[in-house]
Amino acid sequence: MKITKANGKVEYTLIENLKLRSQETDRKIVKRVSNIINSVKEDGDEAVREYTVRFDGALPKKFVVEKEELKAYLNEADEDFRNALERAKTNIYDFHSRQIQQSWMTTKENGVIMGQRVRGLEKVGIYVPGGTAAYPSSVLMNAIPAKIAGVKEIIMVTPPGKDGYPNPSIMAAAAIAGVDKVFLVGGAQAVAALAYGTEKIPKVDKIVGPGNIFVATAKRQLYGVVDIDMVAGPSEILIVADKTADPSFLAADLMSQAEHDRLASAILLTTSGDIAKSTLHEIDRQIKYLERKEIIRESLDNYGEIIVCESIDQAIKFANELAPEHLELCVSEPMKYIGRIDNAGSVFLGNWSPEPLGDYYAGPNHVLPTSGTARFFSPLSVDSFIKKSSFIYYTSNELGNAKDDIIKLAETEGLSAHANSIKVRFK
Repeated sequence: MKITKANGKVEYTLIENLKLRSQETDRKIVKRVSNIINSVKEDGDEAVREYTVRFDGALPKKFVVEKEELKAYLNEADEDFRNALERAKTNIYDFHSRQIQQSWMTTKENGVIMGQRVRGLEKVGIYVPGGTAAYPSSVLMNAIPAKIAGVKEIIMVTPPGKDGYPNPSIMAAAAIAGVDKVFLVGGAQAVAALAYGTEKIPKVDKIVGPGNIFVATAKRQLYGVVDIDMVAGPSEILIVADKTADPSFLAADLMSQAEHDRLASAILLTTSGDIAKSTLHEIDRQIKYLERKEIIRESLDNYGEIIVCESIDQAIKFANELAPEHLELCVSEPMKYIGRIDNAGSVFLGNWSPEPLGDYYAGPNHVLPTSGTARFFSPLSVDSFIKKSSFIYYTSNELGNAKDDIIKLAETEGLSAHANSIKVRFK
């Protein structure tokens, strides 16, 4: 990991290098995923079983875990872990409950009635990775907003472990989050099964949740057949720090994201050369004690950087250009700058609001836009699980008042049947 000085070029070259991580998926993977999707579409559960044996080595001991069975996993979980999940759930629920939208209707004096109806989706599928990338926190972050939105049924898919059984921590989180049913299947075949439905796995309206390149590619290919949350790229953190920041904190926070993935990016922008050097020293000191140090080293070497900026203003300008997934403002007056951060998935203010606080506990969602898509995408929320429809009621008098304008617009567009639909009512 190197230290460079911002000069109007080096920092923007970094953005271009980071974009290379998110280029189009390998054509061989696209083709393989396409074949899996078509097989599941045509052969249903038989194809799902075939791919499960091929990729996981064997069928799970049990294909489906019902809601009542999830409670048993929760009861058997470590008490401290269970209590931590419950407290995290409370915070996540409190934050997301403020996002609820209401249906509305307005009646005008002329008798016209218009409005909008807001309701939750019927069925939602949540993909949860298994194995070494098993994250119970993701179950909470995906399922709780869906429950608040009024989703009628939440179906979770997750690959079984090598022993054929599910990850017990994920099952405990599913119980707390209110998941209705879990199917022990993973990969592109699980995504396809949720999108099209099989004999046993119900068809859903939307699929959310992280996964490997095969899962992400399947979600991308099936968008339109089913809605998805987003196609997530490698994890990212950008920290803006002034001379008041603690280098040991900065180093720890950078590495907290670097450990996710060899393709993860961790960038520090600071106005202090001394902070830059001390942070690099702290990384060298702390990394020795971390379990995933090889992944962290590769991530920082390839996609990490410390850039010394002339001012906080310059750093914020760069932050908005990069549009990072996570942005920490480790400065003396962080609230002074929050109104100027236009492009970021989630913003962490001050030295005592580290990114893992958002990952697990504070309440805001940790499913965030990556790869610069925070310029136009938002975090997962209650809004992600609702649909809206409008309604209109006109009286004959009011349609008569509007008919000439409607006919004129329709005829201008060359749509005479549209115009006729209005004319026929006033013959």
